[in-house]
Amino acid sequence: MIRHRPHGSGHPYEPTDDQRVPVIPSAGEPFEVRASTGADVEVVVCEWEAGDGVTALTAAVEGGTDPAGDNGGDSDSHLAAAASGRGDRTRWVVRPAPLAEGTAARYRFVARHRDGRTRATSWHTVAPAVWRQGAARLRVTADTGRLVEGSASSLVAADGAVLRVRFALRLAPDAHVVGFGERYNAVDQRGHTLDAQVFEQYKGQGFTTRTYLPMPFAMVLGGDGADNWAFHVRTSRRTWYDIAASDPDLLWIEAQTPPDGAVETVCFGGAPHELLSAFLDEAGRPEELPDWVFRLWASGNEWNTQQRVMAEMDRHRDEDIPVGALVIEAWSDEATFTAFRDAQYPVTEDGAPHRLGDFTFPPDGAWPDPKGMVDELHSRDIKVLLWQIPLMKTRPAPRGQAAADARAMIEHGYTVMEEGGTRPYRNRGWWFPQALMPDLTHPKARQWWLAKRRYLVDEVGVDGFKTDGGEHAWGDDLRYDDGTTGALTNNLFTVEYPRAYGELLRECGKAPVTFSRAGFTGSQNAGVFWAGDEDSTWDAYRHSLTAGITASACGIVYWGWDIAGFSGDVPDAELYVRAVAASCFMPIMQYHSEYNHHRLPLRDRTPWNIADRSGDPRVLEISRTYTHLRERLVPYLAQETRTGLAQGKPLMRGLFFDDPRDRRIWDFPDQFRLGSALLVAPVTEPGATGREVYLPHGDWVDVWTGRTHTGSRVVERAAPLDLIPVYATADRWADLEPVFTTGG
Repeated sequence: MIRHRPHGSGHPYEPTDDQRVPVIPSAGEPFEVRASTGADVEVVVCEWEAGDGVTALTAAVEGGTDPAGDNGGDSDSHLAAAASGRGDRTRWVVRPAPLAEGTAARYRFVARHRDGRTRATSWHTVAPAVWRQGAARLRVTADTGRLVEGSASSLVAADGAVLRVRFALRLAPDAHVVGFGERYNAVDQRGHTLDAQVFEQYKGQGFTTRTYLPMPFAMVLGGDGADNWAFHVRTSRRTWYDIAASDPDLLWIEAQTPPDGAVETVCFGGAPHELLSAFLDEAGRPEELPDWVFRLWASGNEWNTQQRVMAEMDRHRDEDIPVGALVIEAWSDEATFTAFRDAQYPVTEDGAPHRLGDFTFPPDGAWPDPKGMVDELHSRDIKVLLWQIPLMKTRPAPRGQAAADARAMIEHGYTVMEEGGTRPYRNRGWWFPQALMPDLTHPKARQWWLAKRRYLVDEVGVDGFKTDGGEHAWGDDLRYDDGTTGALTNNLFTVEYPRAYGELLRECGKAPVTFSRAGFTGSQNAGVFWAGDEDSTWDAYRHSLTAGITASACGIVYWGWDIAGFSGDVPDAELYVRAVAASCFMPIMQYHSEYNHHRLPLRDRTPWNIADRSGDPRVLEISRTYTHLRERLVPYLAQETRTGLAQGKPLMRGLFFDDPRDRRIWDFPDQFRLGSALLVAPVTEPGATGREVYLPHGDWVDVWTGRTHTGSRVVERAAPLDLIPVYATADRWADLEPVFTTGG
């Protein structure tokens, strides 16, 4: 078999072995055309017709790994499992002469197998695009002269359609640029290049500029606060940014466009909270969630039975580690993701939803009484969330209800479709490859998908869903029921996915508490977020801290991370304790651990397991102290969130929000405010016994000693293992002092 897909898989960063690179070449620029075959092919020729007859171009074999099977080198990960069984493929490459403006070429690949058989691809046409000066439908509103005259240009396809528009905005020499969604690499993006495209970057996010949760929005803050402004590119299509990396005083923006080249960027002026508020007027404002979300969240991917879950919650009680929310990931049959594992029930061949009474739960099964379990957890004041994925698996071949559901999705047209709208899209990514994806723009598909999960809320009584994944829509060619294509809607799928589950929760009388890692503009009012999959390393800790500060700058209020990372071997005692202390002062405090095939020793991130594994009993003692402190902080967090929502100020926020005129704050990008009264300076270096803390103007009280410090200066703060530097504004200390007194 020989395969050539001009657009490849749609992977936004790594070309596949069977595509054109780039997909649409520019006139006069080099490009290559690839095909892939099995190992039994000995020769591949590209028949190339460019106006003067057909030329046979012999393809060369070149190495490389198809990114659809790339798992980041982690042999134990879910990505490794998804990538297994790909089979060996060979990449063949030709590099035709660059195409001139106004020309085109037809081509196909022909493969000769070792046994003499030949196979050919279909014929394809390629014509170059051209960058032309000007962009007739570019609008930059309220720019006050920031658009650089003559900087706009358009990438125009051979048929006259505009593919992209590029333009530049002026940057002051001392301006700092913060935003672009959740970013792990830096708080201030000046000097960097990046894009806004939803992507599952499994671990190591801070060593790239990729992210689960991008947004085409950023604040540009003058070093003295005199000229603060922000911009929002009003699009859900992919955008690219060069933030003074190529030109020291320019911010270059490039945006994918509809064929008419229309793209609008709006600029705002004002203080940081006014800039964010103006953006939220467009993106949607966060919704206040119940106070219980501020308590400790607990989770482990190997807690896959009712007995194990209750044992872990019993251990929390016995160790006096108060927990407010339990996330159960491994609860389902891993096929329908709607039925508890081991549950017995009649198959609805038409894919109709079940009610709780349809299920029988074996007494000796994994989940003998799900409702009874949830009721018991509720009696302990613990809320329950169940894990979800917006996919219908097709590998291995589904059976029973999973097969019926897959048939129903296809027969009723409930799936996202591929180009032409005649074939269901099958996930091109590495996690659950080839799975079907529900089209949430299709009203009936959305209703059907949620109806199959309704009994979990209104009968079992769960309080929310961990809406994992969502980054599975690859390719501009995808087609949605509302008439849009992947270019416009792929990023927005990550917004509608948790919103849909939020709707279900509301309909059942619950708060719309979803827990997601992926999102885009509009995710501000789509529940709770965490920073995604990461190793238990100091680098990951620092990168996650940066992610929280940048996400908040774009209006993500309810944000957290997996304390000390969830993947790989357990963190050492020092990293874990430092991470617990930092998380106590973040909007969401939660721990989680990756699946480890139930091998010993356990890799759970529970405080007692880390204490046992590290041999350091202080881990448990310090974790207990901070979780109790967290309980006492809940009223403050709830009130500050409520006030911040009204003012356009996120709960966790970089120092630039409250002190934009203070130049020194940019030397301390890892410090942040938690509400209006607390300043937090996490310890992020191994072996550190103290750190420098910058206190902005005003008087500050060290919450651990009660000592008052005058601001606008750096203080040296000792930080033994059990202490994180935290300061309160002096005018709020009287109210906060009881919170930081043991026992409250």
